[in-house]
This record gives sequence, structure tokens and C-alpha cells, in this order.
Amino acid sequence: MLVKVFGSAVFGVEATTITIEVNIDKGIGYHLVGLPDNAIKESSYRIAAALKNNGYALPGKKITINMAPADLRKEGSAYDLTLAIGILVASGQIQAEESANFIIMGELSLDGSLQPIRGALSIAIKAKEEGFKGFFLPKQNVKEAAIVEGLAVFGVENVQEVIDFFEGKGSLEPTTIDMQTEFHKALDFPEHDFSDVKGQESIKRCMEIAAAGGHNIILIGPPGSGKTMLAKRLPSILPPMTMRESLETTKIHSVAGKLKEVGLMNQRPFRSPHHTISNVALVGGGSYPQPGEISMAHNGVLFLDELPEFKREVLEVMRQPLEDREVTISRAKFTVTYPSSFMLVASMNPSPSGFFNDPNSPSTSSPNEMQRYLSKISGPLLDRIDIHIEVTPVPFEKLSDTRKSESSVAIRERVTQARAIQSKRFEAIASVNYNAQMSTKLIREFCALDDVSLQLLKTAMERLNLSARAYDRILKVSRTIADLECSEKLQSNHIAEAIQYRSLDREGWLG
Repeated sequence: MLVKVFGSAVFGVEATTITIEVNIDKGIGYHLVGLPDNAIKESSYRIAAALKNNGYALPGKKITINMAPADLRKEGSAYDLTLAIGILVASGQIQAEESANFIIMGELSLDGSLQPIRGALSIAIKAKEEGFKGFFLPKQNVKEAAIVEGLAVFGVENVQEVIDFFEGKGSLEPTTIDMQTEFHKALDFPEHDFSDVKGQESIKRCMEIAAAGGHNIILIGPPGSGKTMLAKRLPSILPPMTMRESLETTKIHSVAGKLKEVGLMNQRPFRSPHHTISNVALVGGGSYPQPGEISMAHNGVLFLDELPEFKREVLEVMRQPLEDREVTISRAKFTVTYPSSFMLVASMNPSPSGFFNDPNSPSTSSPNEMQRYLSKISGPLLDRIDIHIEVTPVPFEKLSDTRKSESSVAIRERVTQARAIQSKRFEAIASVNYNAQMSTKLIREFCALDDVSLQLLKTAMERLNLSARAYDRILKVSRTIADLECSEKLQSNHIAEAIQYRSLDREGWLG
């Protein structure tokens, strides 16, 4: 008997429906075709044990299973439940005429219980697009899949629950989630708040500008000056996520298997990989490509602490994603693309000893050591960072001050207002949402300078020997400063402030 059941494969962040044809005939054997990997080939052992422990059996006949399209590589153990139901229906052990109307996915344990899968949200979205009635999946993944409206999503704990549903015996009900309620579950009081930061008013100003325009930023200062503390508080002043951003981010984390029974992500991600990270772990890839840290930080913040300690080749692979806001991973037979629109926040000591330019702790590093240390960061990478700012240690008077600083909520209101101005400005341009994303053409259109501002910028370019990319960065940051002041035109004071935020371009830093 031949039956068809349906599963799904995830490539990048998008799902593709997989038709699983199960044919049982005379003879003996178990034949699985359609480019399955080893985890799928081993499924026969898990399925046999799970069925036996639930009162069923793997037929002692010739079982032929085709996973179509046959030229598409399938991987992972998430097809166990799909194959098991197909075998039970084809062998006549259960009656499930409705099984072809559902996507069925889940990894089986030997007792028939189900383990979580990856990419449940992408699979649910595809199932709805293709008109399936519902989606069976492990209970641990049900919250993320139930986000999709108009699709019956059933979270199950055991293969027996699926069997009982198709035979009309169980009382399994679809899980429903109010998407709007889930989306608007926000933290009124962020875990990390700028009100806890003593002093550092100029740095807070930089962080506000960076958040308002989506600008990449690097903090340069000695150990203990508060660089990491400030970076951790940046997500608390970013504008609330839109529904589109929330869905995009949730899909990526779902594909990576990082949601852990969480439904819709409504908080911007903050990723802080260790400096020993590899190229593949940072940008994504592997034999079966998975999203890397830069994609996990999509619509949020990627924090690279102690930037010069990262391997130079690891940092260099970020250059293109920083420009294109996506990363493409190519293999011999397929290519996947992951979105990677993130804010880069980096920190570094100004010298190997950490105390260069600190009047209270003279640097013990020689000029050659300084050059080797700073040369670990390439000029092209620094050119892609809009704001360079020095962080100095907080004096005792500030540390002992018991007064609360301005809260993240108050700063976020100004940031959100500036982002609203930018959204209106770029509403007719699909690929641009905020100032940091402006192309050279848009910079010329929206960052027009008067004669005074133009002369000021020309002088700075000549004295600091800035590149053309740095010129564009200064104009982008100036535009954001003007937006925070609700100014339609760029003024010379906006340009002057933006020029100050190019510390690493000054003579004495990079030679």
C-alpha cells in the first residue's frame, strides 16, 4: 500500500515542504531514498523501538520510503514522527485518511515521546501558505508555531497522541496564542538601565546617537572604565521592535534551536561572543549551514568585547555583512542567505597595557607594541564603524553620587522619536529604515551642507586624512544628531559633534 505524508525542511530561514511516500510490499527490507543524511537513515531503529513500546510494530515486509524532491538534501532527526505515521498508515495498523492534510514533524525517543525540532516557525508559515489544515510538532515548540494565525497547531508529547487524533479517539486541541498580546509583552523595567551608570554623560550621548540612527560604535578606554557595562545597556534604549522585526528575529532563533519554549521574541537580541570564536560560528555555515552570531543578532546588538583579541580573519569576514546586512553561505549544491542587520558595538583597550593616554596610569607599551596591537584591526573594518569614542575612568566623586541618572525609558523616548522621523523620511525606500542604512546617493539627498558646514568638514578631512567612507559616516551621524534635535537641515554644530566621534582617525592612534 502506498501513502503520502508531509514534513518540511528548512534552508536558511525558509521552509520547503517534503513529500514522504511510503510503500509497503512483499519482501523484506527497509529502503530510504531521497538524499537523507545519517540521522534520518538511523531513524528506523528509533521508530521500531517507539512503535513497539506503544503497542505497534515495524512491518516485517519490504518498506520503501522516498523523500521528495529527491534531489534536495534532507538532514536531522525531525522526520522520525513523519516516517512513523506514514509506516503505520501504509501497513494498515491505523486509519488516518486525514494525515495528508497535515505537516507532521518530531524526533522520537525510544519510548515514543517527542524531542524538540528546529525551525518550527518557518515550517508553520510555509504550511499555512500551502493550505495545510494543521501542524503536529513536539509540545516544546508549540508556542513559536502557534504564532501563525489560520493554522491548527498541535503540540504533542507522544506518538500515541497523534495516532489517537487521526483515529478519533483523543481530545487533542490546537494551541492558540493571541499574537498581539504576545508581541506587546514588554519589560517595563529593563534589567540593565542607564540610570545605574554614574557619570559618563558624553558616552551616554554617543550611545543615544548610535541607537537613534542604528550606527555601529566602538568604545576605547582602559580596563574598568565601564565599556562593557555601557554596551549591555544599549538594547534598553533601542526603539521597540516592530511586528515584522519580531517575526524575522524569531525565525532565525527558531532555525538555530535557541527559543526554548518561547513564543514570539519581542526584545531585541544582545549577542556577545567570546574572542576565541571561529569564522563559521560568527557568520554561520557548516556542512549543514546554521545561522552564526551575526544573524542571531539580527535587529539587535552584536557586542565584540576586546576587539583586537579576535582573530583578524574572523573580523575581516564581517566586512561584507556589515555593508550588505545579510550573509550568503555557498556550498557546491546550494546557497543560503541569512539576514544580519545588526548594530555592532565593539570595545577595546587603547594599548596592550590598557592605559595609553591615561594621565593617572602612564602607558608601559613601546611604539612597536602599540602598532602591532592596533594593526589587528584593519582600516576598512574601522571605516564601517560610524562612531569612535574614548571612555575614561569615572572619578570617585561621580561614583559616590547617590543621585539616579536619566533612565533608559526617557532616553528611549527621544530615540524612538528620531527613528519615527527617519521612518517617514525613508517610507518610499524599501531597503532603508534608519540613517545608518543610507547609501551614498541618499546621503547626498538628505545631508546637504551649507557653506560653513562644508568648510568645517573639508578642514577635518584634510587634517585627519579621512577616507571617503569616513566622510559618509560623518554625514550619517550628523543627520542623526539633527534628527534628535528635530532639525530638518544639518547645521555646523551637528557636523562638529560628528567629527569628534572619529577618535581612531586622529593622529597618534593608528600612526
